[in-house]
Amino acid sequence: MTTAEQRRVLITGVSSGIGLEAAKILLTRGDALTIVCRNAERAELTRKALSDSVDTCIADLADLASVAKAIEQLRYHEMPFDALVLNAGLQYAGYSSPRWSAQGIELTFAVNHLAHQLLAEGLMEQTKAIVITASEVHNPATGGGRVGQPAGLGALQGLRQGPGASMVDGESPFNADKAYKDSKLCNLLMALQIHQQHEDLPVVAWSPGLVIPRTSEGFFRNSRQANPLGQALFGFVARDVLRLTESVERAGELLVKLINEQLHQPGFSYWSNGLLGPGRHHFKPTEPSEEANDSEKATMLWTLSRELINSVLTPSDRLSK
Repeated sequence: MTTAEQRRVLITGVSSGIGLEAAKILLTRGDALTIVCRNAERAELTRKALSDSVDTCIADLADLASVAKAIEQLRYHEMPFDALVLNAGLQYAGYSSPRWSAQGIELTFAVNHLAHQLLAEGLMEQTKAIVITASEVHNPATGGGRVGQPAGLGALQGLRQGPGASMVDGESPFNADKAYKDSKLCNLLMALQIHQQHEDLPVVAWSPGLVIPRTSEGFFRNSRQANPLGQALFGFVARDVLRLTESVERAGELLVKLINEQLHQPGFSYWSNGLLGPGRHHFKPTEPSEEANDSEKATMLWTLSRELINSVLTPSDRLSK
């Protein structure tokens, strides 16, 4: 490839799992990467796993002040990005009580949605395309979405309540699995709202399917801490017996496929790696859930999220316009 074809990609969630596999492929292609890592130690470990050529950006997604500081640094360097890949995700199913971000916001929502909205809004002028890792569990009509309590944001009263609300709808008792589903619904609505604001910008949300690596790292690491035996059994049955899962390597390939093929396709699309049968998936454009298609709710979620972010940041932390 020629130097002119090299792309600059900023990606979150690169320390393990899908993000790490995608980063390896992008580097092999010759792309330049900026990776967002929680702290300097994690950044150094990830660089060793990838390449010394990657640029690291320190931002703890559980701390909006840390994210805002990272955005200011990225703005200062005026580095354009061909793709902003919002891939990091957190789930702690099995916990009976909520965990909290540095600003006192329920951790799943803070990391999976608020931190990524702040990144998207803060770097919008430097970004040519956005890819967001969502999940089919946002949709109560899908297999994963039907298990347990369904996703649903209600009237977004939790955002209006501010820090301390355990659920986005402000009404449901805390449920860590539903909190995750709700955050993935927020990801779809965020993608829709970005499209409504910037119609010519390529915006892609996608679901990689159920990915359960054999290692102790990756997406399910927090859930394993709450229920190690249950999660081990679930992983064995889903991955090895029923063969319902996608490999982390294949999921990384699918993320790169989206970057390669959708980077210059204006508009919004949602892709899902749907399960056809044991060991068989089909990756294709898919219709999101009815709630994820609600344009008014997308706008309200964006507005209330921005207000919540600004309410918990100090004046010096808030992004300059």
